[in-house]
Amino acid sequence: MSTAPARVGSGSEFLDAAAVRPSLPSLTGARWWAAFAVFLLHALVFLPVYPFQKSELFRQIHQLMPMQLGAAGVTFFFVLSGFIIYWSFRPGNSVPRFYWRRVLKIYPTHLVAAVAFILVASVPLTRPVVWAPNLALIHTWVPKWTTVGGLNVPSWSLAAEVLFYLSFPLLLPLVRRIKGHRVLWVLIGLLVAILLLHTAYYLWVPGPKGIANTFAPRLIPGEVSPYFELHAAPIWFEQPDIPVAPSYWLSYNFPLSRLPEFFLGVLAARLVLEGRWRNTRLALPVIALMIAYAATWAVPPNYKMSALLLAPMTAVVATLAARDLAGIRGFNSSPRVVWLGNISFAFYLIQFPVMALITRFSIGGKQFGLLGWLGFAGLSLVVSTVVAAAIYHWLDEPLMRRFAGRRTAAREKPAGEDADIPAEHTESAR
Repeated sequence: MSTAPARVGSGSEFLDAAAVRPSLPSLTGARWWAAFAVFLLHALVFLPVYPFQKSELFRQIHQLMPMQLGAAGVTFFFVLSGFIIYWSFRPGNSVPRFYWRRVLKIYPTHLVAAVAFILVASVPLTRPVVWAPNLALIHTWVPKWTTVGGLNVPSWSLAAEVLFYLSFPLLLPLVRRIKGHRVLWVLIGLLVAILLLHTAYYLWVPGPKGIANTFAPRLIPGEVSPYFELHAAPIWFEQPDIPVAPSYWLSYNFPLSRLPEFFLGVLAARLVLEGRWRNTRLALPVIALMIAYAATWAVPPNYKMSALLLAPMTAVVATLAARDLAGIRGFNSSPRVVWLGNISFAFYLIQFPVMALITRFSIGGKQFGLLGWLGFAGLSLVVSTVVAAAIYHWLDEPLMRRFAGRRTAAREKPAGEDADIPAEHTESAR
């Protein structure tokens, strides 16, 4: 498949409307690094290795890998979702089929990970509020459900993705009405609106006002490692309520607050498709992202999780796509990294159940230091990768081939429809 742009024209689409849009392997590969960032943070706080987690060394390490490390990975997924969905959704696509493909892509893997967690953590099923909102992916719409009904912790982001997918066909006509020369200005305006939204949360909604890291391990007394990290402990799901700071919930978990991030990706895709984003040099966007990430240490949590990172993150996504279109192949587009990107969705969801399993049968009742944590983190990485690969190759791919209508659609639709694009480059990671 050609990676060069099919046509360039002033004011017209960068790619010929009748051409098959090229694959974007660099974006697929980059998904792995976003998922890996989430894994690093989770391994640090969700593997209850005592007394390591109560040591000064742990405190110093957690300063180097704070909550915004994992949050940055999720932010990348949200922007990338918008980019890839716009990239693959062509004029004439069936909206019901679009929804059906989203359901097939998200729910089977989500349900497998959720059931695995329920079994591993012995989650009590006598209270539907514990598991029903999570299984339905509506648990982040209500603060109580966000915690009590959190179940498999990483799945919180899927509730936002469901909103993204539901809203995309409805808001797509508005996106297409934006004149080409104004797309960048609308994108900048959206970035400003996001900053204002989070500022409003900070100023007028109760929650943390300092700059301290609010995402840390929940520790219990004693120097012996517990059999359950608290988020996976049966007692967690027996609580009638677990308060969450309103401003934190609104800034991080509430789906409507994250919706603009998805449409940043949509607008970035328009810029690339129409030839209005031609930068292929990755150094400047990456440096800008590093500077923004460093600045998260000096701002309140409302800004740490996404707001400060969105502009450079969007630039990184657009630049990676532009590099693929220009035929520039880097490390992210190598076959092994692309494969890791393909399994990243399953890896993202299965990592916490794997950590709960390892905690229950290998960590609990014992004592470990730094080397113990490194060993269990490495074991979690290997097991999560193997299980994710099995889910992707034995569940996700067969379901998409059998029920998503890929082959039928390829025969019935003109060249250039999303059915003709390799699935690994059209499916969102989150």
